Amino acid sequence: MPAHPEPLSLHPLAFTSGEIREVVALYASNPAYWRAAGEYDPGDIQAEAVEADLRAEVAAEGGEVLVGRDEQGRLVGVVCLLGRHPKDGLPWIGLLIVDGHSRRTGIGRRLAGLVEERFRGEGRSGIRLAVLENNPDALAFWTSLGWQEIDRRRDLAHDRPCIVLHKSLA
Repeated sequence: MPAHPEPLSLHPLAFTSGEIREVVALYASNPAYWRAAGEYDPGDIQAEAVEADLRAEVAAEGGEVLVGRDEQGRLVGVVCLLGRHPKDGLPWIGLLIVDGHSRRTGIGRRLAGLVEERFRGEGRSGIRLAVLENNPDALAFWTSLGWQEIDRRRDLAHDRPCIVLHKSLA
């Protein structure tokens, strides 16, 4: 990682056709994730399906889809958030995915930091997410950032075994 990394910013997804194409390309750069998750065929990610899924994310109460961009405006990540989970009242990260060509460059860490800063600034006490049990790389990433396992359960959307992680923002 460079000594002075370029600034990253998070913006709401605008749902333009060009932006959806960028998200599809970013998703396609992560075939191992989609094989593990089972949501998309990694070799044939359809823009219509991605757009429908992302629109469902923002339609949920408190749901947001944010795109991470570098200083040149290049899409480097996508973050899906839920501002307040109906069961625990905490914010949740539903997805944080970076361009597969930029893995291990610090972008994911920096995007996670922006999300944490935002919720900390809102006075939130903690934040949660769920990692698929079959994704040990994601578990290693989040635990390296100080997240701690608090539960194991199946996700509601796809009935997959997950590890629930929590990070205190206090």
